[in-house]
Amino acid sequence: MVRATWAVLALSTPCLAADQSPDAAAIMTKVAANTTSATEARRQYVYKQRVRASLVRSDGQFARKETREYSVVPQRATTDKTLVSFSGEYRDHKRTVPYSQPGVTDKGNAGDLGLIEALVDELVNAKGSRDGIPRELFPLRSDELEYYKFTLKGEADVHGRHTYDILFEPAEIQGLCIHVGADEESPCHQWKGEVWIDVEDFQPVRIETQMAKAVPWGVRVFLGINVRQLGFSIDYQRVAENVWFPATYGTEFQLSLFWGYKRTVTLSLESSEFRKTGANSKIQYDLRDQ
Repeated sequence: MVRATWAVLALSTPCLAADQSPDAAAIMTKVAANTTSATEARRQYVYKQRVRASLVRSDGQFARKETREYSVVPQRATTDKTLVSFSGEYRDHKRTVPYSQPGVTDKGNAGDLGLIEALVDELVNAKGSRDGIPRELFPLRSDELEYYKFTLKGEADVHGRHTYDILFEPAEIQGLCIHVGADEESPCHQWKGEVWIDVEDFQPVRIETQMAKAVPWGVRVFLGINVRQLGFSIDYQRVAENVWFPATYGTEFQLSLFWGYKRTVTLSLESSEFRKTGANSKIQYDLRDQ
């Protein structure tokens, strides 16, 4: 269901390159090269990651919420995650039902379980991603740059680091994109936003994105699907010279499906306890006392 929703979101997405601001484009080209070259250094670190996801009904009551904790070991192109702790609860009328394993079904609304699991799988545990975060949400890779226009807004201090403040948006196109996803051969490029680049390391410090265009009117009317206020933010932490990891990442948006199912979706990720080890080492975290 969620994958079909992401496909709908990109119906009006730009897909061809246009002229970029030369200064901003040069900065982003260097950033893309640096994030790629730092891959081996990242493999020397392990860390803990906490993921929270929740679905809230239109009356303000939560429908389901879950918390996961992982031990994380970066690999060359992906991330090896081990689930070490889990807790969840769902609302059954006025009663709150806790559970301690993923996949517990609420007989009153099985759709909530499918949605929250798909969101975590696709937005936090994405395959082919160095951090489990879908690569297409933040256009920083070398092969993504040609699909976006970048504009240098100025400079700013962010989290104690001096940064370049750069705006980005999709390049204008003729035609429509019809899919999105890291497993697609030609993903759509539907995000606009702002990125702050560290002046010293040429690494991203913070990125904020939102959809460049709203879900088309025809999709909302004839398919009963709408997403409002969809956007993502991510903050990076410098753990060593030219070695940066996502420290916080999240989204909150309103989802309506099939003229009746409405939820406010929140998802957050926090990474911490970065530890330098051998390139192939693993650390298991004991979270029972946390």
